[in-house]
Amino acid sequence: MNFTEAIPTFVITLREGVEAALVVGIVLACLKKAEQSNLNSWVYAGVGAGIAASAFVGVLFNGLLAALSTSNQPYAPVIKQLLEGVLGIVAIAMLSWMLIWMTQQARFLKSEVEGAITAALKQNTNAGWGVFGLIFIAVLREGFETVIFVSAQFQQGLTPALGALGGLLGATIIGSLIFKWGVKIDIRQFFKFMGILLLLIVAGLAVSALKHFDQAAAILSQTDAQYAAICVYFDRTAQLHSCILGPMVWDAAAILPDREFPGILLKALFGYRDRLYLIQAIGYAIFLVTVGSLYFQKLGGKPNVANKNTQPARESAS
Repeated sequence: MNFTEAIPTFVITLREGVEAALVVGIVLACLKKAEQSNLNSWVYAGVGAGIAASAFVGVLFNGLLAALSTSNQPYAPVIKQLLEGVLGIVAIAMLSWMLIWMTQQARFLKSEVEGAITAALKQNTNAGWGVFGLIFIAVLREGFETVIFVSAQFQQGLTPALGALGGLLGATIIGSLIFKWGVKIDIRQFFKFMGILLLLIVAGLAVSALKHFDQAAAILSQTDAQYAAICVYFDRTAQLHSCILGPMVWDAAAILPDREFPGILLKALFGYRDRLYLIQAIGYAIFLVTVGSLYFQKLGGKPNVANKNTQPARESAS
């Protein structure tokens, strides 16, 4: 069993899970303060429903990709590669937005959640559903980002699933340590480290997404002669070439292959590839420069002053 396949799903699920756990913890604390602990069951129901809905979306995406893989239709391989490439772009956009926007907004997380719970409790007959909806949306949002990432990488099997379960378990433990046992954790530094790691993982996803588009173009050009000219770059003298990604600028397959240790670990954590083409290298660099600079600018913002009881929540995703 190759446990390196579990690393990206573990990192994504842990970060997203901790964010959701903070929302759950704040809601439970608010209900306790308002002497409405009888609504706790609605919180747990929202968590379960959010996880179940995220898993259902994941099953649909992976089922569609699997169906395209086994289809006998001539254009099915092209559609499969295009779908994986599009999912990669969607995952990059969602995770990048989460890193930048949530890093900026996280310092207001506690006050926003408390305001939503206060509004829900004022609706005497629908308070339970209000609490349920808040938790469901929070969990589903984080779960959906994880599902899109996993589907974009077309990661199936037991190992990626174990990584996701490990991330959920870790998030549950961290949430319990903060809100149940009162353990002081520097959650700001946690999210800062996880954010940097996530940047590198998503940059690797950009390289993979471009490769899927290249493979789709190559398959289409070989399947239908009228699309032969779609390969704007094709070096017939080279043993390894691309269709639309330009010339190869990096080839370390003989020295550090990305399917063997330690290359496979570097691939999982930092987006390393033993073969890299020009457009992939440019895309990787552009992503790190643009999204990375925006992320660090948001990290450099001055957080609001928080008291000792609200510090972990206000800094939840910085």
